[in-house]
Formats: sequence, C-alpha cells, structure tokens
Amino acid sequence: MSLKATNNVETNKYELEVEISAEDFENALQKAYLKARKNIVIPGFRKGKAPRKLIEKQYGENVFYEDAVNLLYAPEVDGAVKESGLTLVCPPEVEVTAIGKEEGVKLKVVCTTKPEVEVKDYKGIEVEKAVNAVTDEDIQKKIDQLREKNVRIITVDDRAAETGDDVVIDFEGFKDGVAFDGGKAEDFDLALGSGQFIPGFEEQIVGHSAGEEFDINVTFPEEYQVKELAGAPAVFKIRLKSISKKELPELDDDMVKDSTDFETVDEYKADVKAKLEESAEKAADAKVETELFDKIIENMTAEIPQVMYDNRVNEMVSELEQRLAPQGISLDLYMQYTGQTIDTVKKAYAEQAQKQVKLRLALEKIVELEGIEVTAEETEEEFKKLSENYKMDVEQIKMYIREEDLNKDIAVGKAVDLIKDSAVIK
Repeated sequence: MSLKATNNVETNKYELEVEISAEDFENALQKAYLKARKNIVIPGFRKGKAPRKLIEKQYGENVFYEDAVNLLYAPEVDGAVKESGLTLVCPPEVEVTAIGKEEGVKLKVVCTTKPEVEVKDYKGIEVEKAVNAVTDEDIQKKIDQLREKNVRIITVDDRAAETGDDVVIDFEGFKDGVAFDGGKAEDFDLALGSGQFIPGFEEQIVGHSAGEEFDINVTFPEEYQVKELAGAPAVFKIRLKSISKKELPELDDDMVKDSTDFETVDEYKADVKAKLEESAEKAADAKVETELFDKIIENMTAEIPQVMYDNRVNEMVSELEQRLAPQGISLDLYMQYTGQTIDTVKKAYAEQAQKQVKLRLALEKIVELEGIEVTAEETEEEFKKLSENYKMDVEQIKMYIREEDLNKDIAVGKAVDLIKDSAVIK
C-alpha cells in the first residue's frame, strides 16, 4: 500500500490518494480466481479446472477485478487512514479512480474527521445550587401513595356513575352506521375522568347507571392517528356493566406496620421526609451539573460535521429499541402507538444529540489540555464494575468493550470531576 497524498479539501474533510501496486493487485487477482474457479464451467475442462487466462479471455480481462479490489479494500484503506494520522468520525467513502494489471489500483478515500476544538474558562465556573424545601404537601403525596396501595374497591349500585368512578363497559363504535376496526371491546375497565378516550366519551357515561345501554356521540380529533377517523363524527353503543369506587383508608399505625418496615406513623413520616430531602438534594446536584455542562458547551468552539450529530441520533434510536425490546414492543409498533414516524422520532432527539456531541468533544479536549491519564489499575477496576453490573466475567466484558474506548470514558469522567471540583457553587 502507498499513501501518495493527503489533501485537505474542506473543513474536517480530507481526500487520501492511495495506490496499490501492480504486484499486489496481481496477487489479489490470483486469490480471486482461485476462490471463484470452482463455480466456473468452461467447455473442455472439468468444473473448477479452467485456467485463469482462458477465463479472462472468455469473460473479459476485468472479470476478477471487483473481487480482487474487495480483497484489498479493507486492509489498504485501513492502512492508509492509519498512516495519515487522521481521526475519522464515520466510515470513509472510497472511489476507484484507476485500475489495471500494469498500473495497479488507484483509490480516492474521502474522510470526515474529528473537528479541532477550543474550550476555555472551564475551571471556576460559578453556579447557584437551589435545593427545594420538602413541604407537607410533598409528604402527603407519598402518604397518599401508600394509602392507594391499600385501597378498597366498593361496588356502587345505589347511584349513577360519577367522574372519578371506575366502570366496566362493553362498547362498539360506528361511523356513518358502519362499525369500524378497533372500535369494539368487552369488559373494558375505564376510570372516568382519566382522559383515556377521546374528548366527550367519558363525560357522556357520567349520569348513567349499571345495567343501562345507551349511545354516545363523539367527534374524533383532527389529528387522530387513524386517518379514516380523523375529524369524523361517530356513535358508540355502550353497555354499562358495573360501577365501582375506591375508598382510601386512613393512615394509622396498623397500616404502617402491615405495609412498611416501620412501627408507627411518626417513624414512617420521618423516613418519607428524609428520602424526599435526599431526592431534592440529588435533583439540585443534577441541575448544577446541567448548568456546568451548558456553560462548557457555551465556552467551546468547533466546526462539527453534521454526520456526528446524525450518528448520535441513530445511536439514541437504537437505545430506544433496546429499551422497548424487553416489553415485547418493536420500534415500528411504538411509532404506531404514538403516531410518530422515524423522522419525527429522530427530530425529537436532535437537540439532545447536539448537546451530547458538543459536550463530549469539549470534555475530550479538556482531557488533552489537562494531560489527564488513566492507569492500568483504574482500567481493571472499571472492567470489574462492568462485569458486576452485567453479571458477566471480566474477560467476556473485554470482548464487547475495547480497552481504548473504556479508557477514553474514564478520562472524560475525570474531566467532569475536575470541572465540578473547581466550580464555585453558591
């Protein structure tokens, strides 16, 4: 392989001129021929025994060119990129500019590179830390959650349905007198006032009693995800099968003993308050960290290739797929449920992706400026933590995570600590 030139054609973009010698190309042609000949039949020769020159004469001199270039492609391009010293942010684009047995192969390798970054004033950043006080209302919300767990369900048979009741209904929807797909269910549990159905549906059940059958009239929203129903009037035939309501018990020592690790209401309330205060402290710390990071991004400059943002968005979409998978939900099904397309999903992630890319570049620059290094002990300790988290052997973890990438993450973490430690928190 011979890297003949490295040309900076625009910001963060280079063209590498790569030449593969005629000798190396000939060797690749021979390998391509040996690999392909078993499938080639030439009259007068047994299958797989036809000479290469005869095959090239019959099918053209370039019959093995593509296979030969494919054999050379990865090692030659990787070697050229390594020799150039460039740091790429995406796979290069490769074009064959010349090819022949006598001249070998010439390639043009277009590389998009990591941008040059400047970051300043990353030490001593001033931020305010505001910890929200825990109120009686906050404590009561937690108490109500405990009461909710101990709720009693009481059947209502002496009055009509009211907002806040739970009802069981059969229903079927009709548009222009014709039942439509997805508009029918039996024994459906519905909390009146929850907003689970389109506007007007739940409100018209209020006032009816268990055992009644009746119609309700609604109009689907203009933005409804099923186009055939968007903005259309519809009639639902309802059978109200039962009404029930929740009765929350009072908080007392007996409930506390039965539902928590505490003996008395006072002990339980004290624990609730302590945990809420701890949570408020963590939330304040998180807000401080966000403000510090925003300031770091504000103080950095770089011409960042769009592909870096696009790559991060694609990673975030993949992460979404991974989170959905354990629930048995595919990305396509998720988009159907939420009325989104892949473009709207990516658009929702765009701003967050830009911040993450900028912050990572800034932190990596701080690592360079501060000469932050990672010891072998720190690397092994991090591998151990990962093995514990994922319940895998360290050697298995090392098969999935490169030591070089892990060290970069550790170094970036040290840069974050440096920023926090030097910050002026008011």
